[in-house]
Amino acid sequence: MDRVELSKKKFEELFGRHSGPLEETDPDLQEMLNRFIFGEVFYHGDLSDKMRELITLVVLTTNQTLEQLHAHVFAALNIGVSPVEIKEAIYQCGPYLGFPKTLNAIQKVNEVFKAAKITLPVESQKRVTEETRFDEGLNVQKDIFGDIIDKMHENAPENQKHIQNYLSAFCFGDVYTRGTLDLKTRELLTLCILSALGGCESQVKSHVYGNLSVGNNKNTMLEAITQCLPYMGFPRTLNAISCINEAILENKQSNKRRIKNE
Repeated sequence: MDRVELSKKKFEELFGRHSGPLEETDPDLQEMLNRFIFGEVFYHGDLSDKMRELITLVVLTTNQTLEQLHAHVFAALNIGVSPVEIKEAIYQCGPYLGFPKTLNAIQKVNEVFKAAKITLPVESQKRVTEETRFDEGLNVQKDIFGDIIDKMHENAPENQKHIQNYLSAFCFGDVYTRGTLDLKTRELLTLCILSALGGCESQVKSHVYGNLSVGNNKNTMLEAITQCLPYMGFPRTLNAISCINEAILENKQSNKRRIKNE
C-alpha cells in the first residue's frame, strides 16, 4: 500500500471510522496531517503502536495540546494500551513538566476514562514507602547513570544539596520505581519529554546516556524522536537528533579512552 492507503488504515485503527476534525473546514491540512503522521511516521521503524501512542501522549502533555491529548487517549485505548499504562506515562511527565501541566493532562485522561466507563482510580503502582523512597530512588539513578550520581550528591554546594535529594527521592524514587512501565520505557519517554520541552539539551544528552545504559540503542531513540516529530516540529526534532549523535559519539570516545587506560 502507498501512504494514502496506509494512512486510512492506521487512522481507522486508532480513531475509528470518521474523517478527522478538519475535513469540512480545512481538508488540505487534514490530508497533509493524515498522510504524513499516519501514512509515514507511524510506519517508520520497529516501535509498536502501543509505544508510539505512549510517546504521543507524553509529547502532547508536554506541549499542553489537551484537545489532541483527549483524542489520543481514545486512540491508545483502541489499540490496547491499558488504563494503567496511560496513567503511568502521564505520571512520568511530573518531574520534568511540574505538577500543573501534569494535572491538566490527567484531567483530560480522566474525562476519557469516565466516558469509557473505566473505573477510577486505577490500581496503584506505588512501590516505595516514606522510609525507602530516597534509597530506592538513588539505586535506580545509579543503575541508569552510574557512580557519577554519588559525586553529584557529594559535590553539590550545601545550599543546593536538597535539590539532589529531591531528584533522587521524588523523580527516581516516587516515579521511576513505579510498576507497569519498565525502566527502558520510562527512559525512552523521558527522552521524548525533554526533547519536546526545548532548551533542555544538556538533560537530553544525559538521558541519551541513560537510554544506552538501560538497553535502548541509537536506532530506538531515533525512532522515538521521529514519532515525536509531527507533534513538536522539525526544530526540536533536529535539536534532539543532534544531542543523540553528540552524546553517542562522546560515549564511544570515552569508552575508547577507558579501554586504552586499562
